[in-house]
Amino acid sequence: MQNTKPRDVQILPIGTDTTILRSRSWARLRFEIEYALAKGTTANSFIIQGDKIAIIDPPGETFTEIYLQALQQRIDIKAVDYVILGHVNPNRAATLKALREIAPQITFVCSNPGAKNLRAALENEELPILVMRGDETLDLGKGHHLQFIPTPNPRYADELCTYDPQTEILFSDKLFGAHICGDQVFDEGWEVFNEDRRYYFDCLMAPHARQVETALDKLADLPIRLYATGHGPLVRYALQELTHSYREWIQQQTNADMKVALIYASAYGNTATLAGAIARGITKAGVSVESINCEFTEPEEIKAAIEKCAGFVIGSPTLGGHAPTPVQTALGIVLSTATNNKLAGVFGSFGWSGEAVDLIEGKLKDAGYRFGFDTIRVKFKPNEVTLQTCEEAGTDFAQALKRAAKRAVVAKQPATNVEQAVGRIVGSLCVVTATQGEVKTGMLASWVTQASFSPPGLTIAVAKERAMETLTHTGNEFVVNILAEGREIRKHFMKVYTPGQDRFAGLATEEASNGGIILNGALAYLECSVQSRMEAGDHWLVYATVNDGKVLNQDAVTAVHHRKSASYY
Repeated sequence: MQNTKPRDVQILPIGTDTTILRSRSWARLRFEIEYALAKGTTANSFIIQGDKIAIIDPPGETFTEIYLQALQQRIDIKAVDYVILGHVNPNRAATLKALREIAPQITFVCSNPGAKNLRAALENEELPILVMRGDETLDLGKGHHLQFIPTPNPRYADELCTYDPQTEILFSDKLFGAHICGDQVFDEGWEVFNEDRRYYFDCLMAPHARQVETALDKLADLPIRLYATGHGPLVRYALQELTHSYREWIQQQTNADMKVALIYASAYGNTATLAGAIARGITKAGVSVESINCEFTEPEEIKAAIEKCAGFVIGSPTLGGHAPTPVQTALGIVLSTATNNKLAGVFGSFGWSGEAVDLIEGKLKDAGYRFGFDTIRVKFKPNEVTLQTCEEAGTDFAQALKRAAKRAVVAKQPATNVEQAVGRIVGSLCVVTATQGEVKTGMLASWVTQASFSPPGLTIAVAKERAMETLTHTGNEFVVNILAEGREIRKHFMKVYTPGQDRFAGLATEEASNGGIILNGALAYLECSVQSRMEAGDHWLVYATVNDGKVLNQDAVTAVHHRKSASYY
């Protein structure tokens, strides 16, 4: 259920002459894959008041009015000297324009790519901008001699971290954040944020693992006591642990056996959003992604990525009936470099027509490439259902690569004695269903077992690559439909579904009180709330308490799944 508390701004000192303004939204802000846990978010902005005053990272337009009101209570906006931007996107334009109207003397501080984006966003080529490339510093007085560390990645080519040696605070922009809204400014009891921070990493950082690792290397020698993140609670108590976790998660990506080159350009951010959802689907299936924004990538780098990848996916907006020049250049490199036994995929967004997507698809088909998913065409901004479709398409793409790799190696080896023995553990056959907004999904499961009496609870093992996985995080609710002996419902959910396909078409269903889906043909159902989850190899082990339930067929016998080996599902 969405939190209906009004948006507000929380203000607190966090260091010498340094204050945070947390613009809080308790509900999900917009349709992007990294917001899928729907726990709200905070847009964190900061003020450093030395002899000169600097504002760091004003929030987007949804907060403009309440943010400026809160800011005016703390400082005289007309006295602000600098606005420092960790990254620039069009969503911030309204707030930045409002600040300039009050204080036209403001000088903006950002990276060189950020300066280009800022001039475009504010439609002003004459903006006063200080460009920070890595060696420049900014002295605000009172010991606040700011240093700047460019930490670009394909999604945020302009990303810039700011370090204040006086307070040993790193203003880390997108790094180390989490989309969660609450009253905690710092991360006391930090373990409760682990799940959200991991999910944020998987969505935003995993496709750029190589660039994130480079960023960590740049930051490694700084004496940092606090990560002042762009979103979520500030990282004080888990600083060492989270930094170590980032290193571990990066290694999981770089050590993956296969890699997909995800090549795209994005005019208004919509194609980048689709790319993020596809990347999330690929990485959750155990295949790494090399994300390439071809607007900011040299041709040699694109060629190298294509040569190393097992498959590639190309995304493009349509501008004036055409693909942007960088996409056309990248497509030429792909066609001249990638052998046509590599798996391909195409996606894109458009306003009125989608010629760019059709062009790319046609060129690849003519060249004889196989496609890992049906081409994705999205008009205007994507919604929840579209993003779920993109994530499932990414997972299908990764699974196709893995199947091909298995066939190319050797025939499947006989199960070992241990695998045969473990496979004799049986479980009741169930269909787990869940909804979030317009997204409805379900999966066949046999790794379900009672876990507690008081409160009544169960565990369910969910493969990392399942579509259901995103809806089994702490706070989510689902329904476990326990099946009776018989094959009708079982066969229905054993089908291979295309991305976005309705899994409940043709079945008699009802809506549960928690929003999940009850199968009328089930033996019984349980309405459950996720309390915690634990990473367990290639699965997540989810513990949920049972809030309600009912036996629908008193005479039926519970269906049980028998396996011959632990190496088979």
